[in-house]
Amino acid sequence: MVVLVDMLGLTLVIPFLTYFVQDLAASDGITDVGSRDFWVGVTIAIYSLAQFIFTPVLGSLSDRLGRRPILMFGLLSNSVFFVVFGLSSSLAMALAARFLAGAGNGSIAVTKAYIGDISEPDEIPARMGMIGAAFGLGFMFGPFIGGVLSDPADSIGGFFNTEFWRSYPYLLPCLFSSLMSFSAFLLALSRLPETLPEESRSRSTQSPFGTFISTISGMAVVLRIPRVSPLVIVNFLFLLGFTMMHGTFILFTSMSEEMGGLGWSEMDNGWVFAFIGLLGVLVQGFLIRPLSSRFRLSSMMITGTLICAIGIASIPYAPADASWLIFGSAAGLAIGNGLFSPTQSSLLTFESQSGGFELGMVMGAQEGSGALARIIGPLLSAYIWSETVQGTGLWTYHTCFRVAGVVLMVALLLQLGISYRNPNASQGAS
Repeated sequence: MVVLVDMLGLTLVIPFLTYFVQDLAASDGITDVGSRDFWVGVTIAIYSLAQFIFTPVLGSLSDRLGRRPILMFGLLSNSVFFVVFGLSSSLAMALAARFLAGAGNGSIAVTKAYIGDISEPDEIPARMGMIGAAFGLGFMFGPFIGGVLSDPADSIGGFFNTEFWRSYPYLLPCLFSSLMSFSAFLLALSRLPETLPEESRSRSTQSPFGTFISTISGMAVVLRIPRVSPLVIVNFLFLLGFTMMHGTFILFTSMSEEMGGLGWSEMDNGWVFAFIGLLGVLVQGFLIRPLSSRFRLSSMMITGTLICAIGIASIPYAPADASWLIFGSAAGLAIGNGLFSPTQSSLLTFESQSGGFELGMVMGAQEGSGALARIIGPLLSAYIWSETVQGTGLWTYHTCFRVAGVVLMVALLLQLGISYRNPNASQGAS
């Protein structure tokens, strides 16, 4: 539920964020197409910047205070700052709201550590798959809900046909996400047990700022651990390539057919992301368990990376007169990510436990580096897009998708050289 709410917070904005940021940029006097679209990437990246800063802190605090209070803090933070985002009247206010929401939502590492606390080795792949399924549900329902609830004055009418809702056309989906977060908070308050006993908790007395510095150093330590560091780096590269399409996917599909895009609406984009989420749920929620009992986890991770690379690189080649072909690229994204995410998390868990390392620290390092990838990916693709969207020849709007495919192929090549200590990595989990 925590991961689902986090992913709703991340993906619910997808259908309307481009239009919202373009409106806010215009109200701030930014009218150049390239500069305006670049702020879409900045708004996506600012959320991950906060996660990069605060994920190591929250991971370390969960080792000290327990998993439950950190998870509940993230849910409460999401409840407040999503409303602030929906009420934003300037780019500065929107960026501040997204940053503060991301600061409290660096809890996915804590969720994975929670799963690691309560799982036997043969249960970990399937349970990491459940986390992946929650990701998929977020991708399936988030964009769809965001598209349906946007601009309710015109799309729904009735009670919403007022000047207030016309002034804040994107507040309703933000209120929905806030309500979901608060409901999950109440559920955690009454039903979520603590999994880290007092005697197993870290006794560190560092201040939060000191913890941040030490956890950044801890990330550097993790990156020097054989068999663990390559997996963290692979995850960074995968997420770097994967998140490069977060902002530019809709910039491409919403672009006019005359410019080479598909001319899609918010609802069209909501449907394709719902399709991506549905496939993610099917792969991670139902197929990971039987697949992990038959195939090596490392082979499944490699296969997922390859499929995802092909899916991302092929996105801008869907023609407007056969736009349905983009669902093939979307399937590659969903299946590839569905295979990669739980297998990589399982391999990292196995290698950390085999080496006797603190799982919270390792997962915190992974999620911190993942948040860094989510910062660089949207910014890099937004910059490339702004510089090439009106270009010709080799440097066109296709370029950012090609670069993303190359990054994923580098991650694949790195995986081929990894050796594993734990036998669960090289054979079926059963």
